[in-house]
Amino acid sequence: MKQTFKKRFKKLIVWLLFPFLILFIFRLIYGYTKTHDNTYNQTQFFESISNSRKNYTSKKYKVKSNAGNQSVVKVDQKYEKIAEIKTTSSTFEKEEQLTRNTIEKFDALIQFEQKSGNKGSRKLNVLIGVPPKNFDALYIQLITIGKVQAKQITKKDKTNEYKELNAKKQSLEKIRTSLIDLKSKGGKIEEYMDLENRILEIEQQLQGLGVSLGDFDDENEFCTVQFSLIEGKEVEIGTLQRVKVALEWTIKIYLKIMITLFFLTLFAYLLLLSIEKLKILERVINKKE
Repeated sequence: MKQTFKKRFKKLIVWLLFPFLILFIFRLIYGYTKTHDNTYNQTQFFESISNSRKNYTSKKYKVKSNAGNQSVVKVDQKYEKIAEIKTTSSTFEKEEQLTRNTIEKFDALIQFEQKSGNKGSRKLNVLIGVPPKNFDALYIQLITIGKVQAKQITKKDKTNEYKELNAKKQSLEKIRTSLIDLKSKGGKIEEYMDLENRILEIEQQLQGLGVSLGDFDDENEFCTVQFSLIEGKEVEIGTLQRVKVALEWTIKIYLKIMITLFFLTLFAYLLLLSIEKLKILERVINKKE
C-alpha cells in the first residue's frame, strides 16, 4: 500500500513539474532571442515626411507578346524601392560621421534629416536618395554601422500610377484647348469669366500633375533609404540574471495557472455534488409519492 502511494505521489510530482519546466525553458529562450526596439520616434519621423517626398526609378526591358507573330514589346516599369535600417550605437559621433562618409561615397543625397537629444541619448534620422545602381552597395555598407535592430527592403510597382497621371494630364490638356477655342469665339462677359476661371483651375491641376510626373523623370531617379541611428550603451545581460528573470516569471505564471485550475476543479466538484444531491432529493420525493 505504501509503495503504491509513493509511486502515485512521484508521478504527481513529475506531472506538476513538467509544465513548470516547459514554461521556464520557453521564457529562458525568449530572453535570449528578444531584442528591444527603441525606434518608435524614428518611425514617426519617416511617416510624417512620406507624403512630401517620393523617389521613383525605372527599369526598361523587353517581353514577348502573346500574339501569334511573336513580336517583342518594350516595357518601361516605374517602381519605388525603399530600404529601412534601424540601428543603435554606443559610439554615436563616430558612427554618425561614418554614416555621412558612406552616403557621400555612393553619390547619395540626404533629402531629409532630423537630429535630436542630448549626449547619451542622441538620435539621427536621415532619408537618403541614392542612384539605383548604388542602392545595394549603400545598403550593405549601412547595415554594418552600429548594432542593427531592424532592416527590410520594400519594392512597389508604380507603373499604373504613372500611366494614370499621364492619361489625366492629356485629358486636362484637351479640355484646356477646347476651352481656349470657346473663349476665342466671344460671348457674354459672364460666360467669358467662367471660361477664364475654368481654364485657371485646369492650369493649376496641370501644374500639380507636372510636379507629380516630375518625380518620375529619368534625371530624378532615386531609390530611398530610411536610416535611423540611436545612441545607447550596449547592456550585456549575464546568464544568472537571465535565469533569475526566467525563474521569477515562471513561478508567477505557474502559480496563476495552478490557482485557476484549482478553482475550476473546485467549481466543477461543487457543481457535480449539487447535481448529485438534487438527484437524491428527487428520488426521496418520488418514493414518498
